[in-house]
Amino acid sequence: MERISNEQILDMMKNASLKELGEMANRKKQELHPDKITTFIVDRNINYTNICWVDCKFCAFKRRLNEEGEYILSFEEIDQKIDELIAIGGTQILFQGGVHPKLKIDYYEDLVSHIAKKYPEITIHGFSAIEINYISQISKLSIPEVLTRLKAAGLSSIPGAGAEILSDRVRDIIAPKKLDSDEWIEVHRQAHKLDIKSTATMMFGSVDTDEDVVEHFDRVRKLQDETGGFRAFILWSFQPNNTPLQKELPDIKKASSNRYLRLLACARLYLDNVKNIQSSWVTQGSHIGQLALLFGANDLGSTMMEENVVAAAGASHCMNEEQMIKLIRDIGEYPAKRNTAYEILKRY
Repeated sequence: MERISNEQILDMMKNASLKELGEMANRKKQELHPDKITTFIVDRNINYTNICWVDCKFCAFKRRLNEEGEYILSFEEIDQKIDELIAIGGTQILFQGGVHPKLKIDYYEDLVSHIAKKYPEITIHGFSAIEINYISQISKLSIPEVLTRLKAAGLSSIPGAGAEILSDRVRDIIAPKKLDSDEWIEVHRQAHKLDIKSTATMMFGSVDTDEDVVEHFDRVRKLQDETGGFRAFILWSFQPNNTPLQKELPDIKKASSNRYLRLLACARLYLDNVKNIQSSWVTQGSHIGQLALLFGANDLGSTMMEENVVAAAGASHCMNEEQMIKLIRDIGEYPAKRNTAYEILKRY
């Protein structure tokens, strides 16, 4: 089958009906996942610090150094969070923070090494591209050196956070201090070369257009063609409440569920080389999260024992393992708990 071009996906995004997109994306999903298994993971987001100098306009979570409410978690506090995760059968921590202006590679090595040695059964999925990029700058190391040292300490994989939209036109508006699109891609390229797998994310609904979305899709597909290092693609909508961007653009509204499902279906159709597409129930709620499984998603993501960043912007959906199993069964698919590598741990 001929690959969908940028022009074709743009036309579908603009002109195809939602029903038509859903049907096409669901067929594509069934080609890639004929066993009808829908997966999820039991994990916990641990934000080791909320101190950040980058000042993204879409973020309501960050604090500046010495600002009221700033924190860096102690190792003991992190241990307690991991103990609680293990008690409910968790297997992974999604470990990221703000971009702290003063923490260097030694801090991160000590932190990762501490967790890896004390909790060898827990996968450390951590540090976004902007964190890796800044650690390399402040520590005067290359990105491969930073990644090699963190991998040796126990880092398993890196999340796709910080991608937002891989269009510099958008990034210059919503996050002018952040690394540019090429730099984000380069961190993931270097990680993949070191056999550190990652995920790709996209945050839509700020000031992006359909063309910006296609540019993002294109960059992800090209790097996946080159390295094969992305395990999954995760799409989520900008949450405007309490963010600086909302103050600048008071008319900005949260993207509709229709828009989310359209883009999700287009992602499934276009990203033919990324096997797993995750539903973003954290930003959409459980019902749209379930509907996403009929629009190309084959994974419900995390039970999300703890989530702070999206919650700071006013989205506070939650779901446990039993609810996920029920949602998956309700659409006639088979639920399974997975690990970070998308290996099945338990079928239900």
